[in-house]
Amino acid sequence: MTIRHQGTLNRPNPLPREVAPGIFWLGECLEQRQQGKIYHGCNACFLIVGETASMLVETGHPKDFPIIEGQLNKLMSGKPPLKYLFVTHQETPHCGGLGRVLSRYPEAILCGDISDYHLAFPQYEHRMRAMKEGDEIDLGGRGFRAVEPVIRDMRSTWWGFETRDRVLFPGDGFAYSHYHEDGHCGLVAEEAASLDLQDTTAVFADLALWWTKWADMRNYCERLDLLMNRLAVKTVCPTHGLVITDVARTMPKVKEGLLFGSSVAERGTNDAGFGTKPAPVPAAVG
Repeated sequence: MTIRHQGTLNRPNPLPREVAPGIFWLGECLEQRQQGKIYHGCNACFLIVGETASMLVETGHPKDFPIIEGQLNKLMSGKPPLKYLFVTHQETPHCGGLGRVLSRYPEAILCGDISDYHLAFPQYEHRMRAMKEGDEIDLGGRGFRAVEPVIRDMRSTWWGFETRDRVLFPGDGFAYSHYHEDGHCGLVAEEAASLDLQDTTAVFADLALWWTKWADMRNYCERLDLLMNRLAVKTVCPTHGLVITDVARTMPKVKEGLLFGSSVAERGTNDAGFGTKPAPVPAAVG
């Protein structure tokens, strides 16, 4: 019988974790098998606490909602009310907890690209606010702005940017993960000394961002550089990766992974090694 891990809550570095002043990392990992080890795909969401209002960025995977709700209950005590939700795009790991968050926080307004959410939650349509690039929400002492989604998972993707501490929320844009056995759960990227960002970024692109196989990723890396420099980003909070706190040190490794992942053939099943030849098909018997 396979022994499953006990999640990040029982690890040495449990979430939630404050990754910038007033910005907290929440969520849990999604386990799958890859290259003979337990591969963790992060499913993060983030709480931004302003002077007059708080915002939740992403709402997490449905399986994690009891965990995220407990993390929010722990964090929200004594803080400004949760008035805003921002979801980067309409995909389960990002918006899977949306209905339950709207139900539990009746003051909260959903912001971003709100396409089709009214069909799933018609009772909350009056609590939905569309945003386009450059639109900004005042949280009191800090703002939250919709910015260019350089690497998008869906047509409706938007990225977010917190203006005071210069934190970028890129959804799938910095999508890489980690191996459970290496003890990386709850660490920021720079703390995870054995993390192979080239490999894990390429793995995630191969499994989730299939279009990168047919695109010149050099163009996207250039756009990333332009956006990061224009916004003077200090911290990156990806939905599917460890938080990046040293952009100058870690950004080149992320770009290497995007370029590498787009240059090799698809791996096929999760259990195949990255970039390796498939196993030969046995000869027929009889």
